[in-house]
Amino acid sequence: MDHQKLRAPECISLFVKDIWIYKEDTVNGQVNLPFFADGYPGLLFQQTKEGLLIKPHGKLMPLSFLYGQTIQPIEMQLTGPYLLIIFRLYPFVFKSFFNVDPQSINDGCYDLTSFREIDMASFNDRLLAYRTVDEKIEAITQLLSSLLAQKKQKLDLKIKQAIERIIQTNGQESIHAIASALYIHGRTLERRFIKETGLSPKQFAKIIQFQASFSQLALKDFKKMNEIVYENGFADQSHFIRVFKAFTGETPRVFSQRTD
Repeated sequence: MDHQKLRAPECISLFVKDIWIYKEDTVNGQVNLPFFADGYPGLLFQQTKEGLLIKPHGKLMPLSFLYGQTIQPIEMQLTGPYLLIIFRLYPFVFKSFFNVDPQSINDGCYDLTSFREIDMASFNDRLLAYRTVDEKIEAITQLLSSLLAQKKQKLDLKIKQAIERIIQTNGQESIHAIASALYIHGRTLERRFIKETGLSPKQFAKIIQFQASFSQLALKDFKKMNEIVYENGFADQSHFIRVFKAFTGETPRVFSQRTD
């Protein structure tokens, strides 16, 4: 499998974190790609032989769709050759760009053919017709850039700032401190944050904290488990284990042994 991570083009970097590509031309049989909470919803285009199935929901996905916050662990099941292009988004654009309540697609998705402002059926046909990955990425980039030009004034940039602070501190800065730094009342921040992201600030911070610890564990970037616990701001090892298991379904030790 070819897996690439590309920088977002400058014209959409305000709200696109990066672009992930999963590609396999010769695979026989099934492939299961695990995904865990990371704080970033996204736009996904898939070109597959027998479709993309999301487990454990057993749901066959449309060609292009938005997906919300991944809170419970999932697997993408693919059969035969496939191409996945994923634009990972900072979580403050669904309401403004697509008029989608982000809470409604936590652990869920939104079929982009339901988005009436654009003829997505024709757009999907164009994506399928393009022969190269670069052409497909450019077309999606142009689509998102057009939405930005039309709807930038609707974005809640104060929430973008809050998101950035949570990411920069790996979820370890208090929400009260963030609200104070942004000159916004704590309850106002929470209300606006939920409206734009589908999560409370504390929930989002918890996911970012988990993801930092998950990355460290997956990369084996530690000597003792306690390093991960305290470097990532967990109260103790039992707290870390509880959070890790909530997002992966496994304890850190079992996950680490399984991925050795």
